[in-house]
Amino acid sequence: MTITIKKCTMEDLHMLQEISYETFNGTFKHQNTAENMKAYLEKAFNLKQLKKELSTISSRFYFVYVDGKLAGYLKVNTENAQSEDMGAESLEIERIYIKQDYQKHGLGKYLVNKAIEIAMEQNKKKIWLGVWEKNENAIAFYKKMGFVQTGSHSFYMGDEEQIDFIMTKTLI
Repeated sequence: MTITIKKCTMEDLHMLQEISYETFNGTFKHQNTAENMKAYLEKAFNLKQLKKELSTISSRFYFVYVDGKLAGYLKVNTENAQSEDMGAESLEIERIYIKQDYQKHGLGKYLVNKAIEIAMEQNKKKIWLGVWEKNENAIAFYKKMGFVQTGSHSFYMGDEEQIDFIMTKTLI
């Protein structure tokens, strides 16, 4: 298995939208209403929104490929692009989205390590993320990767308020 990573550019916009819909829907559709999923997907992953995110200087997207096939992606934020004000010394992992066929193959660890590498290059002191309180597999994975729960915040799935745990890892 050959894993490669590539920074996304505006030319990747449509592929980014496609994989965002596929991975988010595949992961969460069974735990949310169809109406709330549709509302969230249309708001979060419409082309205008993704174009804005790709244009944000303090945000970066990276596609991960397995044997030349797109398997998922990572989105990280710094400075004012972070979804919570965690300060200039923090880097946020906003998304680690992996296609179902490629889950449980070490790609999550690979992408977390990529985020840590980016944070270290930028002299960040901590790395953090939000994860849905009901996403037990992801929470267990992040704990295994050295993250600890440090808070929580609201996340809206359509008209339903949900809670995300904020998990943080201090970097040396």
